[in-house]
Amino acid sequence: MTEIIDGNEVAQEIRDGLVAGIDGLTDSGTTPCLATVLMNNDPASQTYVSMKHKDCEEVGIATRDIELDPEAPASALFDTVDELNADPEVHGILVQMPLPDHVDEREVLRRIDPAKDVDGFHPENVGRLVAGNPRFKPCTPHGVQKLLAAADVETEGANAVVVGRSNIVGKPMANLLIQKSDGGNATTTVCHSRTDDLEAKLRDADIVVAAAGVPGMITGNMLSGDTVVIDVGINRVETDDGSELVGDVDFESAKQKASAITPVPGGVGPMTRAMLLWNTVKAASDESGVDVELP
Repeated sequence: MTEIIDGNEVAQEIRDGLVAGIDGLTDSGTTPCLATVLMNNDPASQTYVSMKHKDCEEVGIATRDIELDPEAPASALFDTVDELNADPEVHGILVQMPLPDHVDEREVLRRIDPAKDVDGFHPENVGRLVAGNPRFKPCTPHGVQKLLAAADVETEGANAVVVGRSNIVGKPMANLLIQKSDGGNATTTVCHSRTDDLEAKLRDADIVVAAAGVPGMITGNMLSGDTVVIDVGINRVETDDGSELVGDVDFESAKQKASAITPVPGGVGPMTRAMLLWNTVKAASDESGVDVELP
């Protein structure tokens, strides 16, 4: 019988596990603090930032909520990031994407202090991840690792296929799976829009991580039996009743083949938010020198 991996449940366990460390830091005079910077009018981004603040409040992490006019010059965002970098009470900085066209996203990522880059996207942190000495693991790939561990999926020696090569998910996910460490040691293939015969690659996979952003691109007939499927995709598609969120995997057909699978929504999404909290607590611990046990 196929196991449905409940991301909401695992994410709640992560949040619950962070509370003791947060209390320990607070008792030592350091309250972990996450600053979010929003420079767009996108309702989805506004909702996502609000959810992040709610998550922080639940576990005892302080927050700063900064909203900038999307028409403001890029220098307004750069100055804001510089101020947060210099603020000793802020431990994590998250600039919500997308940014206005006149702001260089890469320059913003480079501007954030690597020690406060709780998204894990600064070039220094990317390099540390590739070198096998991560300061922060990007939230979504790290969340996928936690889901695999919670489902007792053995990655060592497994054939893993990552579908997608984005800097946010695909590339760091592949790097984590090949690392010589817990949650790694997998033989990992990265597939993408130029991959020839994707189905042949998927049929050899013990673990599939779908992160291409194409709704329903992976179906059950493309999988061998007993594959573990982690669906990172979140796509809004039109239906007769309006719209709905679906993944990159056709859930109904894939669950007939998979030994375990994540749903959309309720799979990877909650884990991304939980691992942002995880990284923020780690940043506060590193900055303060107070060791805490992270779940």
